[in-house]
Amino acid sequence: MSKYSVQVRERRAAETQRMREIQDAWMRSLSPDVAESFTQSVKAARARGPEPRKPDMAPGTAPRPPRPGHEPRPPKEQARPRGRS
Repeated sequence: MSKYSVQVRERRAAETQRMREIQDAWMRSLSPDVAESFTQSVKAARARGPEPRKPDMAPGTAPRPPRPGHEPRPPKEQARPRGRS
């Protein structure tokens, strides 16, 4: 576990407080109907949760099956047990 100095913790707390002040001021600057619609859209987005992870592929490529003759090999089966029993 890493420990942070008192100055770092105080700076982060001050940054967090300042961000809250900025967000509150921005919400107050909006008209009530716009602020309400924004709040509803944020709630809906949080309720949806994160998007499912996309496959790790190059952009623009479609998932394709392997070419004929290039399929992965099946696992080897033991022809006979090893050692004595």
